[in-house]
Amino acid sequence: MTDDRLRALAFKIAYRMLGSVAEAEDVVQEALIRMPDRSPLHNEEAYLTTVTTRLSIDVLRSARVRRETYVGEWLPEPLVEDEAPRLVEEEDEVSLAMLVLLERLAPDERAVFVLREAFDMPFGEIGEIIDASPDACRQKLSRARRRIEKDLPRFDPDPEERHALAHSFLRAAREGDFAALVTMLAPDAVLVGDGGGKARAISKPMVGGTQVARALASFYKIADQAGVTLHPAIVNGQPGFRSLAPDGKLVNVVQVDIADGRIQRVHSMLNPDKLHHLGIVSDMALRPNYAT
Repeated sequence: MTDDRLRALAFKIAYRMLGSVAEAEDVVQEALIRMPDRSPLHNEEAYLTTVTTRLSIDVLRSARVRRETYVGEWLPEPLVEDEAPRLVEEEDEVSLAMLVLLERLAPDERAVFVLREAFDMPFGEIGEIIDASPDACRQKLSRARRRIEKDLPRFDPDPEERHALAHSFLRAAREGDFAALVTMLAPDAVLVGDGGGKARAISKPMVGGTQVARALASFYKIADQAGVTLHPAIVNGQPGFRSLAPDGKLVNVVQVDIADGRIQRVHSMLNPDKLHHLGIVSDMALRPNYAT
């Protein structure tokens, strides 16, 4: 397997495990460094999968403490446009909603879930990676499924219909069209913002299509007056858009979950620490004490 394919495999595992582009890239780099360079391996993929998963478990255990004290709602670092389809194969598996759900799982449970559900790995091989019996791995998978099954995100199967609705949503947001937004949002739609304490974002999820529509119409009216422009994007395999400041710097990234012909969830990433991998970040949305 070529170095590029090995790197891609390791990233797919690490990103699903961690929900962080920066942490996943660090794990990939460390895993590749540990690959033997003198004697050829019988199965490079198996070796890299083992090392990447174990490193990800270690990172996740230390990250859980930081995430428990995180300011506001925690969302994964987004993969945007050509990055997303290249680095992941199953778009639903890496949607922001799915990665947030995986945060409920213990590190070992998450490893079993990722390796089994995303890579169809036999329980015996998974057990060797996490040092558990096949039966123990089956039990971990069963527990993991129970923890997340009732909240598993649903998506309309036709991507063209999803993107058509997303474009209509984007147009309504640009125009601050409250009535149009209400018709496109599910009655129990949820808006989640992640500012990490550094950017202006709602402190907890907002629930209700009318409330979400009113908030979005107000926000994007102000953004439009400030010269912010909205640009369609594919975010973690789902429709979304980027907001750019007049100087072209990134303000935020938004992803929408669409099911039953309505927008069910809107995820808005404003935390600059989670956007730097996408380009230069504007300080327009930052709180005064963090703006430059």
